[in-house]
Formats: sequence, C-alpha cells, structure tokens
Amino acid sequence: MQTQVPQEGTLADVAARRLAHSIVTGELAQGQKLNEAELAESFGMGRGPLREALRHLEGMRLVKRIPNAGARVVVLDRKTLSDLYGVREVLEGMACRLAAIEMSDDEISQLNTLLDQHEEQIKQQGGKVYSQSEGDLDFHYQIVRGSRNQMLMDLLGSEQYQLLRMCRYRTSRNAQRTKPALNQHRQIVEALAQRDGELAEMLMRRHIQGAWRSISEMMDKEAAA
Repeated sequence: MQTQVPQEGTLADVAARRLAHSIVTGELAQGQKLNEAELAESFGMGRGPLREALRHLEGMRLVKRIPNAGARVVVLDRKTLSDLYGVREVLEGMACRLAAIEMSDDEISQLNTLLDQHEEQIKQQGGKVYSQSEGDLDFHYQIVRGSRNQMLMDLLGSEQYQLLRMCRYRTSRNAQRTKPALNQHRQIVEALAQRDGELAEMLMRRHIQGAWRSISEMMDKEAAA
C-alpha cells in the first residue's frame, strides 16, 4: 500500500516530508549521499528550499551532514538502535501508564477501531506486513498523545518520531511479527480500558522488547549474509 505524502506548506515543508518518507521506507538507503542538485531537480524546486528541508531533517536526525562530504542519510547501527529502543521502552511504557488514567472511554474505543483497520490492512497484505501510517493512524502515537504529558509528546512525537518510524518500518516487513504485534496492541488497549496502568506499562515494555529482539535478529542475519 503506497502512502500519499501531504503537499501542504512551503516548498521546504513539502520537500522535508517527501525526503522523510523516502528515508523511513528505505527508498533512500541508510548512508546514501544526498545530492542537492539532483534532489532539487527531482522535486522541481530551487536549491534554497531543498537546503532548508535538509536542515530540518538534520534536526530530526534522519540526515547527517559530514564536513567536506555533504549530507547523507543516517546510518542506524546496532548501538544507536539499542539506545533508541531502550529509551523507547521506558518512555512508551510511561505513556501507557498515564494513558490508562488520562484517556477517555471514547478515545480507548477509537483505539480498538484503529486496530480493526490495521487488521484489515494486514489481511490485504497477505498477513506479511504490519505498517502503520503517520500520526492519527499510528497506534503508538495515539497512546503517547493520550498520556497528556507534553514532555513525552515532544520526545516521542517530535524529536524521535521519524527515527522510530524508520526502525518500525523494518520490523513491519517481518511476517512472523505481524499477528503477534497486533495481538499485543489489543492486549494493551484492554489494559487501558480496565484502567490498569501498571499492566498497560508492562505490556507495552514487553511489546517493545520483542520489537528490539526482532530487529536485532534481522541485523544478525544481514551481517551473516
């Protein structure tokens, strides 16, 4: 299923979203050099807005500028990923615990509806892919927002969000995780509905630990190939 990239905003905004989408989905490979002239021509814009977009992606940590070598797509090595998933486990677990108190019954019901949509999408992909779109269609994003904690929303919804999506996109292609991941999401929602913050936190942390094991095993296989 191809995701449409929104075209609203300035030229730099549009370019940043398109580039971010290409990096998250792997269309632009990790470590790939970003040629400003080629990208500007591809996007039909001047190099000024393109440079502004690249600076924005640097702030999102999707792009790294190397002195005398230009801008490249970030490389997520094992240490970076281990650190990221460790932080994610703690912060999203905390978000779950708070969401069990803060989310309304209607918001929790909407999570179940969202997961029904995800289940249908998984079926359409033959059970092999569980890829969540950005923002309102993202289960994890909704829980972080439901925590009502602005610091968590800033950390997980802004500073780390695209990096997290980049990692999760890789594990979404692991057919062995699609059904377990969806079931774990449903268990988390059930804990939220019961207003059991301790259980919700534990389930989310286990869920993210499983995601890290999955991506770690993928990296081991890639290294051995």
